[in-house]
Amino acid sequence: MRSFRTAVVVVAFFAAGAASAAELNCHGPSNVEDFHYSWRMRGGLAWIAGLVFPTSGKGELRTVFPAEGQAQPSISSELLITAADPKVGFYVYQSQMDAAGARTLVTYHGYAWRNKSRKERTVFDYLKRIAHIHKETPDKQWDKTEPLPSDELRDILTAIFYLRQNATTIHAPIVTRIYSDGKWYPVVFRPIDRRTFTIDDKKVNALGFEIVDAPGGGKHKWPGGVRVWVSEDDRRIPFRIEINESMASLQLDLQSVESCAFMQAAKE
Repeated sequence: MRSFRTAVVVVAFFAAGAASAAELNCHGPSNVEDFHYSWRMRGGLAWIAGLVFPTSGKGELRTVFPAEGQAQPSISSELLITAADPKVGFYVYQSQMDAAGARTLVTYHGYAWRNKSRKERTVFDYLKRIAHIHKETPDKQWDKTEPLPSDELRDILTAIFYLRQNATTIHAPIVTRIYSDGKWYPVVFRPIDRRTFTIDDKKVNALGFEIVDAPGGGKHKWPGGVRVWVSEDDRRIPFRIEINESMASLQLDLQSVESCAFMQAAKE
């Protein structure tokens, strides 16, 4: 999970804290979800990272659903993480998935921090079972291909979308695969504790899930983890997202919802 490890290292590690009440501001396009977050550092070595990197900032998870009559319908999702001053640097992760939100079609991640930057884009060819990978830094760019396993793959954003879409029906661990940085990893999706969050001055129950390395992964051991809490109602609002590493973690807490096409594709 090098891409999200880079996000934690490059963008920051931050101190844990209680999430404030989120605001519901539904004024965007009817086919767009737009969640705005604050992020902060947590973990044992957070104070060391804070000497070099920012310790807090803003995040945005934006999902665009297929427009009516779209010739090749797909869902696009983007997670943008910045410092409080966006000019300092950013990390972005993008996913294009099929209209059902079941598999990733294209995945992209990139970051810029001081004089360092990196971009990587992977296109999945499920017919030929090949991943076409393009990587780029300020000094060079290169392309390569990697074979795909027989089953379909999800990157992190597609996986989070899948957990939201199926939140009320996942009652036991699910063994599947995550694709990150040109590699696939066997992982487990499983339920965790329930929590309560506040939005628009109302308490909302949330279901928790985590993505962890599957036992017996061997050399394909996933070097990270993700936790997400989504509202138990039909909106499946992702109130909190945690991206975990061994030294520290990135925690995003929902501050506002700016566009409210809640799980549009899942309802159709």
